[in-house]
Amino acid sequence: MKLIFAGTPLFAAVALRALLAAGHDIALVLTQPDRPAGRGMKLTPSPVKCLAQEHGLPVCQPLSLKRDDEARAAIVASGADAMIVAAYGLILPPDVLAMPRCGCLNIHASLLPRWRGAAPIQRAIEAGDRKTGIAIMQMEAGLDTGPVLARACTDILPDDTAASLADRLALLGASLLCDTLSRLPMSGEVQDEREATYAAKIDRMETLLDWRKDAELLARQVRAFNPARAELLGETLKIWAARPLIMPNNALPGALLAADERGIAVACAQNALLLTELQKSGGKRLSAAEFLCGAATFRI
Repeated sequence: MKLIFAGTPLFAAVALRALLAAGHDIALVLTQPDRPAGRGMKLTPSPVKCLAQEHGLPVCQPLSLKRDDEARAAIVASGADAMIVAAYGLILPPDVLAMPRCGCLNIHASLLPRWRGAAPIQRAIEAGDRKTGIAIMQMEAGLDTGPVLARACTDILPDDTAASLADRLALLGASLLCDTLSRLPMSGEVQDEREATYAAKIDRMETLLDWRKDAELLARQVRAFNPARAELLGETLKIWAARPLIMPNNALPGALLAADERGIAVACAQNALLLTELQKSGGKRLSAAEFLCGAATFRI
């Protein structure tokens, strides 16, 4: 098929690579503008742009598809049968959704209608879901409300982080997308609004662990936000790995209970959270044992 591809991060690049390998004609690639990144804040192209340039594909980087006449003209001129959207990051206006002959298909990282919205992978882990997956959806004006053409499931493993789960879902989504395209045209399943949940974008403030919560929830937040942040002994640390401890105590939430090579145990509303991988501001990501070697104040 002749396709437009709209996506930005590595998750999307995996799908674009699969489409190219399957022999689809990618007439146009839409991706977010280059953004400052790294310590030097150098303008850096997205993974999708890098892959598109490797294959000599035309790339367009509009700030908005509502007002960019050049991008809209490129979409029309491409003559594409369909547009594939994967973690693009821009809203597609209704008239843009209607431009390709077969409309726009979205690779969404959840089992719709559960976890519509910007952060489905993180919210599934945070909520303690046992399963998640990929939905290939026919896009419409609503937020992830369109008919679902195909679904594929995967387990959320006890040690999955948002990053590890995203890697697995990217491969699953790429495979499911290619299979779905081979079976078009097909009718989709209307989503049941009664089962819909919303995966709000992650706000920086909510990545700060609240010791007044249960240790099990905090452990899931560490895996979901990866890293989370925590305030301990007057310092704000990044927490990359942690696990709950069944450890009844009478200490106030946030109090240090133990600290050794196994980790730093912090009192929570229920039980304790064992921090096993930490990072100081401006420092390196360290195991608890490495961290404690240079942090005498954290020793019990």
